[in-house]
Amino acid sequence: MMDANQVAELRRFIEQLKLNPSLLHDPSLTFFKDYLRSLGAQVPKIVKTERDYEDTAETKPSFSPSYDDDEVTESDVDLDDSDVVEPDNEPPQPMGDSTAEVTDEDRDAAQLEKSKAMEAISQGKFDEGIDHLTKAIMLNPSSAILYATRATVFLAVKKPNAAVRDADMALQFNPDSAKGYKARGMARAMLGQWEEAAADLHVASKLDYDEEIGSALKKVEPNAKRIEEHRRKYQRLRKEKELQRAERERREQQEAQEREALSALKDGHVISIHSTSELEAKTKAAKKASRLLIMYFTATWCGPCRYMSPVYTNLATQHPKVVFLKVDIDEANDVAAAWSISSVPTFCFIRDGKQVDKVVGADKGSLEKKIAQHSSSN
Repeated sequence: MMDANQVAELRRFIEQLKLNPSLLHDPSLTFFKDYLRSLGAQVPKIVKTERDYEDTAETKPSFSPSYDDDEVTESDVDLDDSDVVEPDNEPPQPMGDSTAEVTDEDRDAAQLEKSKAMEAISQGKFDEGIDHLTKAIMLNPSSAILYATRATVFLAVKKPNAAVRDADMALQFNPDSAKGYKARGMARAMLGQWEEAAADLHVASKLDYDEEIGSALKKVEPNAKRIEEHRRKYQRLRKEKELQRAERERREQQEAQEREALSALKDGHVISIHSTSELEAKTKAAKKASRLLIMYFTATWCGPCRYMSPVYTNLATQHPKVVFLKVDIDEANDVAAAWSISSVPTFCFIRDGKQVDKVVGADKGSLEKKIAQHSSSN
């Protein structure tokens, strides 16, 4: 669902189209024009004058897509569902007690009921046939063939859910029942479960092929293939969207880190360092921003330092993309010790966290030269 701001922007965009329909012919809105045509809308052909082009350049649509477009909306699959029926939602048919002990007399009686069922079915009396088969199942509830046979009758009366239940029972007692797989596959086809139907019918075909199975597969397989192609297409699209989203998030995170680093570097100013933790933070920020960093080690009692300090400050204003740090060796003696500073002034040049050059003494010319040399890649 679009939020209120997006709806407001879309409304303003539509108002602009009403005032200037030529906006639809802007190349950036081709996708929107194609969408309108897909809905049956007629987009007028507008012959633009020179003034029209000026107006188009001056008036740009304010509606722009947001990152909500990352979601992939699936289109419908074009399927042949002419043989699909409304599912039967009647209570489940009796299945009998599969744990009951079946005697020879029970089997004979069940076979007699099956014969009566087949005779009734041959006369088109399907309900009567189902009744006889149900009696046979109650007598011999572990017979796979009885369940598979009743499943085929349920198919004849367009009750696919009942047929699936019987086929499941047939396959429970005989996992190699071709008739069970065939009945379940055809029932699933009636329910529009094309991929499941194709899988069952292929197994039935391997176990005991007949022309009815072949005919059913010719109807089922095209739909199953379209669904598989559709699924793969949208899996690919979702994967592409995920990669795009991940890349955008990576870029945004990197840009945020760079902005954060830049905000801490104070372009054109000298930053005083009082501890190793402060130095580490500025060094990491300069590295993230791919900037040259200079550390100026000084002391209040150093005469040459008093001469170089204003020079250093002036150089900072001239090179705003270079990070200029200042370290008082008496105040931050741990930093001076870490960098083995034995005299001041000393200027250390750091690139990507590593020292690349050094100037010792109040040598203005050498300092300016090395700043120019090492800052050229900023």
